Amino acid sequence: MRPASYKAVVDEFAAAIRASALPAGARLPTHRELARERRVALATATRVYAELAAMGLVVGEPGRGTFVRDRSGHDGLEPSRELPVPRVADLSFNQPLARGQADLLRLALRGLSTSGEVESLLRQHPPGGRRHDRAAVATYLLGRGIDSAPANVLLTGGTQQALDTVLRALTRPGDVLAVDALTYPGVKLIAREQGLDLAPVPVTAAGPDLDALDRLCRARPVRAVYTMPTVHNPLGWVLDRGSRDRLVAMARARDFVIVEDGTYAFLDAAPPPPLRALAPERTCYVAGLSKNVATGLRFGFAVVPDRHVPAVTASLRAAAWGVPGIVTALATGWIADGTVARLERDRRRDAAARQALARAALAGLDVTAHPASYLVWLGLEPYQRPDRVAALLAGQGILVSTGDAFAAGPYRPHALRLALGSPPLDELGPALRRLRTAIETIPP
Repeated sequence: MRPASYKAVVDEFAAAIRASALPAGARLPTHRELARERRVALATATRVYAELAAMGLVVGEPGRGTFVRDRSGHDGLEPSRELPVPRVADLSFNQPLARGQADLLRLALRGLSTSGEVESLLRQHPPGGRRHDRAAVATYLLGRGIDSAPANVLLTGGTQQALDTVLRALTRPGDVLAVDALTYPGVKLIAREQGLDLAPVPVTAAGPDLDALDRLCRARPVRAVYTMPTVHNPLGWVLDRGSRDRLVAMARARDFVIVEDGTYAFLDAAPPPPLRALAPERTCYVAGLSKNVATGLRFGFAVVPDRHVPAVTASLRAAAWGVPGIVTALATGWIADGTVARLERDRRRDAAARQALARAALAGLDVTAHPASYLVWLGLEPYQRPDRVAALLAGQGILVSTGDAFAAGPYRPHALRLALGSPPLDELGPALRRLRTAIETIPP
């Protein structure tokens, strides 16, 4: 089929789906049926469905076929916040806040207004931050097992910017970025925008399949590996010391950069050493204060090897120059006075309590979670399509994220990712029980 005809088939299906002529849940012809009906090669029919899937219009389910996706807006990285009924619980995104944090902010702002540095907060800070601010973060990181000079710490506007900046500086379009087959959706967005070749690595119950990663490295020139070794999002694992040592040895032997995401690492009180501590010469560590302090603070950092500091600094300068002075002062002030450490202790207790509620409410279901995290991976039965389940729950006021938001490859898991951190604690248990009841009423 000529390219124009191939595109015409895609456009025809897309128009029918968007006009609801093909309704959500409709089963489409098999690849062979489509090829026969349109008199095209099987590979061309497969390409048609692949493009429709990339557009978010269809979903393929192994052994069952290809279906029109329910596009209600509750199955992506940023699900719709508008619900057809009053909201019961937002389990799609973690925005944990402790009681009294608003008062902490008021006190901090008053303190800044009377400090001798107030005028300097209105000046442009250098890319990566001022030395004494970087030193404050370097001191904080000692508590995470990372001993780094302030010169290697670069301040950013959140973890997402740290990750984007590091990858932009250290890779080029077309480079291979290895990630877990189930991974943080934000890295998928970055890979797409930067033109990186995302290579999914199969996952096990305890972490990435390192044998599979080694085979990938032998077959392709992997430039970087993105990993969350401590409290993985969405699966919650903590990679053991032996696996960390093996990953570091592989990085040195295969000459790739490790990008370690420590966003949720604070939730494990005694994890193995971070990869940055085991291989500081080739590991970039990114994290921030979104989950341990407040998502709206937008303060993060990247800890990078000496040889990469100039490139990452230049990337920061090109993207946003530097972090606003007021945000930096708030963040480093809370680090220095112990507020961040106290909030992290509170978060660990809170997350453990929420996991206990989740285990009780979801007992007997297919649950994967760290015992003290804000995340639950909930497996569904094969007949329960995640997008339809999400839409059903949205109709009852409950927002969730579906597993395909976290899938780095073609496999679409039959699962939901539940974020436990946002609802008030006394409302979480009833919301989870309501969620369970709704799921169990779905007929086979």
